[in-house]
Amino acid sequence: MSNLSYYAIKTIFFQKIREFFSEFQYTIISPLVSTIIFVVILSTISNYYSLDEKGNYLNFVVPGIIIMTVMQVSYQNISESLIFMKQIGSFNDYLMSPMSRTEILFSLLIGSIFIGLFTGLVNIIVLTFFVKFYSFNFLMIFYYLFLTSLIFSSIGSIIGFLFFTWDIQSGISNFIIVPISYLSGTFFSIYAIDPKWMFLFKINPFYYLVNKFRLSFYDEYYINIKEESFLFSFSIIFLIMSIFIYKKGYKTIY
Repeated sequence: MSNLSYYAIKTIFFQKIREFFSEFQYTIISPLVSTIIFVVILSTISNYYSLDEKGNYLNFVVPGIIIMTVMQVSYQNISESLIFMKQIGSFNDYLMSPMSRTEILFSLLIGSIFIGLFTGLVNIIVLTFFVKFYSFNFLMIFYYLFLTSLIFSSIGSIIGFLFFTWDIQSGISNFIIVPISYLSGTFFSIYAIDPKWMFLFKINPFYYLVNKFRLSFYDEYYINIKEESFLFSFSIIFLIMSIFIYKKGYKTIY
């Protein structure tokens, strides 16, 4: 790690953050409006469907919507940025610079993780005006937002590094990222499904991300070492994959 150019990493990081805030209409306002629309629509359901004795459906589903937004934003931010830089040729400037590919990856990942965390925290703050949460375990909320941003930023970096067209980037988003974010217990409890399909959620790490993040808003949150180790290992695997692909340099330039 001592060989890393921290100044170069910091420079790219702040460049990406400036781009993010300069286009706030699309990067901040748009996801937030989409989330609020989800909440407004689902609030009508909460009047008829209660999941437990303590709260209604809206209390259950809002944390899922927040983590779903973080999943999609983290993936889209870094993958779209890489595809765009390849399209206009600016990514070649990174490759010709004295920076190593590892430094390029870390700078992009750190920026994307920051954006994912910021998006999640902004959504939490705004949605507290719509939903009364029982409690906040701030440490665990931040931890699961970080893990989610790390996993989906790593996936986005792999896609952005290997491919060159918007078709593939959006195709993976539409057919993989969005279904994962919708079908990992975001809008429903697994106890409402047929028990014979429940095993699919028990082996789905994205379900644990959603469920653990949701429990961070409840008093009865507990730490399961086995599940936590599974999630942490899963995130490290994607990080290692992205580092390996970047260092390998396969299909870097069109």
